[in-house]
Amino acid sequence: MKITNLGTRSYASFYVACELYKQMSQHPHSKLGLATGGTMVQIYQYLVDLLHKNQLDVSQIETFNLDEYVGLDAKHKESYHTYMRDQLFSRYPHFDASLIHIPQGDASDLTIEATRYENLINQQGPIDIQILGIGENGHIGFNEPGTDINSPTHIVNLTESTIQANSRYFADENEVPKQAISMGLATILKAKRIILIAFGEKKRAAIEALTNNEVDPEVPATILHAHPNVEIYVDDDSAPRIEPVV
Repeated sequence: MKITNLGTRSYASFYVACELYKQMSQHPHSKLGLATGGTMVQIYQYLVDLLHKNQLDVSQIETFNLDEYVGLDAKHKESYHTYMRDQLFSRYPHFDASLIHIPQGDASDLTIEATRYENLINQQGPIDIQILGIGENGHIGFNEPGTDINSPTHIVNLTESTIQANSRYFADENEVPKQAISMGLATILKAKRIILIAFGEKKRAAIEALTNNEVDPEVPATILHAHPNVEIYVDDDSAPRIEPVV
């Protein structure tokens, strides 16, 4: 596991966008694990620009999103289906819709939906690059502290800190979903390569916990110590404090 400080959000976002573009251009049947949230917005902006400039054929690219809120249908303005359409798929409308996979948060049977999604990843994978953000409490995907390290895709009860962090996207805090469907920690570890990105001072403690600890169920991101190919990119504000060389 290697942490690289790329200085600014913009530099780090462009770098990760280039890595995604390179994977797609060199391997046109790539499987990509995608993430949502504020961390990813500029990454997708740069990626869309690169795709348009080069008119890349993405018709065989297959994507798998990490998670979706429980209770929101695909057209809800705060669903991750809507996020992905707005940030990527409608801005470069050349992806094959049948190869875009996002959990169904309004499924009638959530347990069956979680199993379906896990089986789909196992059948179509492995994922070539899995992109991750990190929560202030160290969660990845929506795998909150205490999540079983062997967890497959599952239903998650969101912690109060995660609900609070997500409330900025909703007009009323009471509207923030309390559950999500998320790839499990074991699911994430099946990816060939993992890139985790963190921006802002609020993420520094999580990054420091990740770098200072071996696998700790109370800091879900530390499961990445068990993966052989993990890269972490941060900006100045989220970079772990380093003692000056004297």
